[in-house]
Amino acid sequence: MVAADVVQAPNDKQQLEPMLGKLAELPGELGKVGELLADNGYFSEGNVNACAAAGIEPVIAMGREAHHPSLDERFAQDPPAPENPTPVEAMRHRLQTKAGKKRYALRKQTPEPVFGIIKSVIGFRQFMLRGLDKVRGEWSLVTMAWNLKRMFALAGAT
Repeated sequence: MVAADVVQAPNDKQQLEPMLGKLAELPGELGKVGELLADNGYFSEGNVNACAAAGIEPVIAMGREAHHPSLDERFAQDPPAPENPTPVEAMRHRLQTKAGKKRYALRKQTPEPVFGIIKSVIGFRQFMLRGLDKVRGEWSLVTMAWNLKRMFALAGAT
């Protein structure tokens, strides 16, 4: 994890732009973010436009997808690209293509397992402290533990 925060907002729509700001502040040695995968909770036209303005290709779900698409849907040709699309129209088209669906599916194996591992392997299931600042500090420690665990695992792979 390269950026994390804890907020008291009931949904995630207002969290994307501040996170883009945190990503922009990261050292250049870490590389440049080229794509942002996010679930439907982060979708808004403003968030898609903010990603585009930051030079990041958004891949944000625009609604719920059926778990079991029909055969016709599975094997349908990609729709034609719109002419002069807005960032939202371009993203909608990208999500309807086979390549876009594959990119969005990476959410299942990239960010989502992190939270499962934090819960089951690290054993963090609830905050022990109270107050937003203390919870932010606690979450910073948890994410640091995750990063150390991940670095250790990656160092053993080389």
